[in-house]
This record gives sequence, structure tokens and C-alpha cells, in this order.
Amino acid sequence: MLRTCRDGRLTVRGRDVGTRLGAAEVGAELGRRATLVQFSSAFCQPCRATRRTLAEVAGMVDGVAHVEIDAEAHLGLVRTLAIRRTPTVLVLDADGAVVRRAAGQPRKADVIAALGDAVRD
Repeated sequence: MLRTCRDGRLTVRGRDVGTRLGAAEVGAELGRRATLVQFSSAFCQPCRATRRTLAEVAGMVDGVAHVEIDAEAHLGLVRTLAIRRTPTVLVLDADGAVVRRAAGQPRKADVIAALGDAVRD
């Protein structure tokens, strides 16, 4: 029941404070304003839906990039960031700092709201 209530909710974790990711860690250039990083696995059905949602949001907001990372191929990064399940979404600001995290499939409205914390004009 608790997992169902928390599934996909974008939250701030104390462990993420001060964590920064760069292009080298995520394997792609970060967005100019923010980056949506998705950890996925090959046979994860919610990962496919999350990919569509994040790509749509990234397309709507100028300067936001969506990067998908195969969790199985990047186990060191998964361990470092304490990724426990897929999909896990990290919202990074322009400097690569982790602003929000969601384990499970986030709702589109929640992703847009989390970007409000990451995007600085």
C-alpha cells in the first residue's frame, strides 16, 4: 500500500542534496535549463510510458533535455545514486544538481511542476 501511494511521486531526498551529474555520468549533454534523467531496464513496461511522458515534457519546455540510461549497463552509477527500481527519474537543474527524484512512473503534471524547481530564468 505504501509503495502504491509513493509510486511516481517526485520528492526531494536528503541523500540527493549536493549530488551533481555531468555529461560524462549521464552519457549525453545536459539541457541548457534542466535535464530529465530516466533509469530504465529492457523489459520494464512503466519505463516505456515514462519515456513517452518525459520526451513530451522535454519537447514542451525550451532548454530541457531527456536522457534515458540503461540501468543494467550502468550499475556503478545505479549504486552510487541508490537507484532501487526502474523507472527512476531524476530532475537536474542547469548545473546538474539533483532537484527531485521519482521511483516509478511519474504523472506528466508532476514532472512539469518539478521542472519549476529546477528551471531558473
